[in-house]
Order: sequence, then C-alpha cells, then structure tokens
Amino acid sequence: MFVFDSFKIPYRFNLKYKDMVSHEKNKSDQEILIDQIEAFAEYLEVEKNYALNTISSYKRDLLKFRSFLNGRSISEWSEIDSDVLNIFVMELRHGNASGKSLKRYLSSIRVFFNYLIANNILQKNPAQSIQTPRLERSLPKTINFDDLTNMMTLNTSSYKELRSVLMIELLYSCGLRVSELVGINLTDFDLNEGFVKVMGKGAKARFSPVGETTIGVLNRYLEKRPSCNSDALFLNQKNIRISSRTVQNVVKKRALEVGVSINVHPHMLRHAAATHFLQSSHDLRSVQEFLGHKSIKSTQVYTHLDFLELSKVYDEFHPRAKK
Repeated sequence: MFVFDSFKIPYRFNLKYKDMVSHEKNKSDQEILIDQIEAFAEYLEVEKNYALNTISSYKRDLLKFRSFLNGRSISEWSEIDSDVLNIFVMELRHGNASGKSLKRYLSSIRVFFNYLIANNILQKNPAQSIQTPRLERSLPKTINFDDLTNMMTLNTSSYKELRSVLMIELLYSCGLRVSELVGINLTDFDLNEGFVKVMGKGAKARFSPVGETTIGVLNRYLEKRPSCNSDALFLNQKNIRISSRTVQNVVKKRALEVGVSINVHPHMLRHAAATHFLQSSHDLRSVQEFLGHKSIKSTQVYTHLDFLELSKVYDEFHPRAKK
C-alpha cells in the first residue's frame, strides 16, 4: 500500500535548490576566471607592449584551458596542481596537438600563473614542474628562386598586379613578417635613403633597406593607389588597411597565377630572404638584425639549411644587395 510521505518534498526541494545555488556559484566563478584572463591580456598590451597576434595566442590558449577546467568543475586557479595540468596535456595529445602546440600552451599557462602570483591571486606556479615536450627542430620551408622571380615579375600595369607584386617584393626584399607589412604607412618610406620603417614584435621599430627594383614597383603602385584618407600603404576594396588574411590570399593567388606548384605563404618569402642573405653575407648577426629577431637562437636555424645556390645569386638579384 502506497504511503504519501510529505516530509520528502521539502528534502528533495532543498537538494534541487542547493544544486541550483552550486551551479550559479560555479558560473560566477567561471566568469571571474574569464575576467582575469581578459585583465592579463590587457596587461600584455598596455604594460608589456606585446603584439596583438601574440596576445590573441595567449588568450586562445588560456580560454581553452579554462574550458577544460570548467568541464571538471574547477572554478579557482588555486585548485590546479600538476596532476590537473598533466591531464590537460594528455587530452591535448589525444587531440593530435603537435609538440610545438603543447609547448606553447604550457608557456602561456606559466606566464599567466606568474602574472597571478604577482597580483597576489595565486601563491605558487604549478606549471613550473611540468616538463616541456622536446621539439624536433624543423627547417623553414623555402621557395625555388625561379618561382620567386616569376612571382615578382610584372606582366601588366594593373593596380591589382602592382599591389600583389609590391607585397611580395617587400616581404622578400625586407624579410618582413605579415603583420609588419600590413602596418606600413606611406610616411614610413625614405626613398632618398632607400629605407622603410617597420614595426616588429613588441612594437620595436627597425629600418629595413629597400632596393631599386622594389622602389620602382612602389612608385608605379603609388600612381594607381586610390586617393583616400587612409595612410596605410596597402588598402582593401573599402580603401582601409588590409588584413593579414588578405595578404596571405594575395600571395597564394599570385603563386598560382604564375604556375608555382607548391602552396606559397608570406612567411616562406621571409625565409627565402634570410636564406639568400646568409648565403651571401655569412654573417648571422646581420641576418638577426635584418629579420628583427630578438634572440640569435631564432636565426640559427638558417645555418642548417643546405645552400646549393651560389652567393652571387643573392648579390645579383636580392634588392638589399643593390643598395
């Protein structure tokens, strides 16, 4: 015989209410974690003067980590220990993350935790005890010199082709990063001296030489560049500064137009510039300055390349050598 137990109703209600309170508290704590990540990103921009791409990378890594924590009901940084971090790394491995990606994630977390310690939010950094995976140093992909020459050869005088060729000329002749190319303004050129000012990582300015061939393409491009209020060298269809993605698409499309069979990206042109410069000068420190590398270790990878072309190729064709 069924007996109605009225005392179980408030008991069940209290359990449900406690679950709701716990859920709301966890939601609030997770929002606090996100706010702290946003504050860290602002610190990198304002105090450390980091590049926007670097800041975006940190945020992306940390938000993925926060999502992982949320899935395990971890709502405070102080709850994280080496075991939690090892599980996070293990999940990344299972997701086929490369050794380079794992190293980047751990680096982002270490730097963030140090920031939390400096702001008295955390007492210790549990990421310091996590071993960083060893990386096999891969050589930069480069491009055949004949293919590169074809990409920089003008076939028409159209505005679009002039813009494409000038982008490639500057990426190669100045060894620029995409973000550096995008940031160039009309006022950054000193054509009398043959230099262009570029803003590198950490908003550090450097002056890169521009050769006669590149200056010739630049002058022809400026004649056809739309007149507008923007000071940016390169414009999109709306006559505002182009994006990095646009540059990537332009370089890829130009390579296809001239029959290059490999997938060409802007950083490949920077690698080609470094290769030819080192091949010609045999001066690693000069290449470091040319590329805007903070550490010589970043430049040393080019010493492992198999330089089959003669040094005179650089001396004859590279725009820097003509100055």
